Amino acid sequence: MKTRGGNSVIHLELHTGDLPGALAFYGQLLGWRPQRIHAGNGSYLALEMGDRVGGGVVECDAEQPLWVPHVAVSDLTATTDRAERLGGEILLAPREGPHGWRSVIASPDGEEVAFWQPKNGRR
Repeated sequence: MKTRGGNSVIHLELHTGDLPGALAFYGQLLGWRPQRIHAGNGSYLALEMGDRVGGGVVECDAEQPLWVPHVAVSDLTATTDRAERLGGEILLAPREGPHGWRSVIASPDGEEVAFWQPKNGRR
């Protein structure tokens, strides 16, 4: 289903305190295999989740594991600002990466969502 304005979920990112456990569980359950992606001074653990949505895993001090959807938007700054005006909290202000810009907000109820604006029209 296409959303109003074309804002589609393009990536799911798992935040967990148990990286080995999460990788073992989803690998055995769904066949998702991790691939370390190196970019600049850091790296990212990508998950091959199928043809339509990309994925990844981040090890962090999350109280509970959570999946953070990444939504493609045409204007990252405007979308992030609109989320704040609607009562959301900016958890990660817009920042540039090698392939685009990203921000993360929490809704007034605490759910997290990331926004993604690709460089050069890539998604």
